[in-house]
Amino acid sequence: MEMPKKQQKTMDGYIAAFPPEIQGILRKLRLAIRESAPNAEETIRYGIPTFRQNGNLVHFAAFKKHIGFYPTPSAIAVFKNELSPYKQAKGSVQFPIDEPIPFGLVKRIVRYRVRENESRKK
Repeated sequence: MEMPKKQQKTMDGYIAAFPPEIQGILRKLRLAIRESAPNAEETIRYGIPTFRQNGNLVHFAAFKKHIGFYPTPSAIAVFKNELSPYKQAKGSVQFPIDEPIPFGLVKRIVRYRVRENESRKK
């Protein structure tokens, strides 16, 4: 897959810069996040799609062989067992492009992040 070279200013632009099959995955991921955080703001931060609500909730990005999902180290720790089949780092997880994305798990992680950010606000 050819990676886009130009940094995009909107989430729509970011998604549109990829081949159609990757666009489909990114649209579904965006929808799963939107359904779990309907009040979140969509933006581009660090050059990638970001959802914000009382601070950053999650980021995502497409790469040659995986979709990067960045829900923060706290969420990775809480969902460690469910995320164990996937390559992880401190605050990120890699979903291989050639495997189904666990959208149900993504939704649970996003709802957790909404509650976490809400509790910090108080």
